[in-house]
Amino acid sequence: MLLKIDGLLSTADVARIREALTGATFVDGRVTAGDAVRNVKNNLQATGQEKLLDESRQIVAVALLKNELFTQRILPRRVLPAMFNRYESGMNYGGHVDNAIMGGGDPMRADVSVTVFLTDPADYDGGELVIDTDGEARKVKLGIGGAVIYDATTIHRVEPVTRGSRFAAIVWAQSFVRDDSKREMLQELSEAARWARTASPGSHEAMKISKVRANLMRMWAEL
Repeated sequence: MLLKIDGLLSTADVARIREALTGATFVDGRVTAGDAVRNVKNNLQATGQEKLLDESRQIVAVALLKNELFTQRILPRRVLPAMFNRYESGMNYGGHVDNAIMGGGDPMRADVSVTVFLTDPADYDGGELVIDTDGEARKVKLGIGGAVIYDATTIHRVEPVTRGSRFAAIVWAQSFVRDDSKREMLQELSEAARWARTASPGSHEAMKISKVRANLMRMWAEL
């Protein structure tokens, strides 16, 4: 799975986040890295204790949870607060897989990763997010405020930045439905039900599609 959302954040929202980040304390990303990735992680990240970033985390969370593609395709059960990172020229993050369990003292299973781009691509070179999915390495570099959603199970990396600075917000989510192929089926059923209701309001067919989706959700959801 690889989904792109152009303009998840407005230009004004990105500007507010970037202004907050100017006062944030950034530390070596390897401080929080596990043994498996410490040798390939070369970036900076804002410390989780930065209270001045609370509004920025809220901006990202609200935008995701208001986005229909994210809510219907991911079926989020829980979304962790955004983490903000920065790559200066020469920095990169080698191939890695995100931790399966996140959340510290209140742990959750990380099913989905989200990268929100906070820098205009014209302002830096390199820094592409490369995700190994569907048998190929796919490069992603979106416009300011754009987001890419991908399975946390995938191997991914950030190519070296060769000019400028790259800022991004990283979010992890746990879905009510663990299996992405099942989530995809549920999304398609939602789309089919919406089409049927539009084509024939109040039809028995639309109701049956909605019934099948609801009962599959009841069967597959993990609470």
